[in-house]
Amino acid sequence: MEHSHVIKIFSCRGSRYLAEKIAKELKLDLGQAIVNVFSDGEFQPAFDESVRGATVFIVQSTFPPVENLFELLLMIDAAKRASAYKVIAVMPYFGWARQDRKDRPRVSIGAKLVANLLGAAGCDRVMTADLHADQIQGFFDFPVDHVYASSLFLEYLRAQKIENLSIAAPDMGGAKRANAYSRHLACPLIVCHKSRERANVVGSMTAIGDVEGRNVVIVDDMVDTAGTLCKAANMLKEKGALSVRAVATHAVLSGAAYENIANSQLDELVVTDTIPLRAKEGQDTSKIKVISIAELFADIIDKVYNYQSISPTFKF
Repeated sequence: MEHSHVIKIFSCRGSRYLAEKIAKELKLDLGQAIVNVFSDGEFQPAFDESVRGATVFIVQSTFPPVENLFELLLMIDAAKRASAYKVIAVMPYFGWARQDRKDRPRVSIGAKLVANLLGAAGCDRVMTADLHADQIQGFFDFPVDHVYASSLFLEYLRAQKIENLSIAAPDMGGAKRANAYSRHLACPLIVCHKSRERANVVGSMTAIGDVEGRNVVIVDDMVDTAGTLCKAANMLKEKGALSVRAVATHAVLSGAAYENIANSQLDELVVTDTIPLRAKEGQDTSKIKVISIAELFADIIDKVYNYQSISPTFKF
């Protein structure tokens, strides 16, 4: 398709590894940008090439620290001030998505605030993967392309040819996602029920569904401290599961996550590269397998740029 607006792919510092893969899939060179850092820690991104009249895609996952989000906002602002035609934020991992509602008095709705900040910076469109809550799309006053990693995980699981397969949801909130997997793989569904003592701390847990003699795959959108995941894996093994794997789009893996996974009954954890693995030297990552989401995002970027539908790309 002929375009009067050239496509350009740029990256912030936190997601350069992924942006390079996406650009390679699109057979494009990654755009040149620099970040000037002042002695007090203040920083100022700048484009090192013209973006005038271009459709600009800026790749950055907004995992902590908060500088990742603010660098993206500054890059969007710089692109707009440099007369870019459209500025599209490619946010494989949308940080602050767990703050999608007031679940108790006197708290912020962080996801809505991030949406407002992106709009104020001059963003024209957002692309993101597996939002923690689908309704976050409604926080934006411009288009959101919600990418699902399910097509990657379904392909991986089918290739494993797992017998006596069951899909499990780690909690009641994940039942809808797990049910979609179980329908596509034509296998039974298990739902784990948990009670939280406080944030990131799981109390008791039990399973609803037949577990004994099954090879179980737990599906979730993210893994943070891995407390829920590991407790679910241990509980499922105690109830007679032959094996327990897990698939999750976003490998947040904070706190004691690596130790929790290594010491758990979990046989394998499959994640995407929306967030880089940040294991310290000596930490065991042998159970963690990473599948790249770059090809999926490259396909969506190409379709959006060429005004094509993206919905046929996803199973659910």
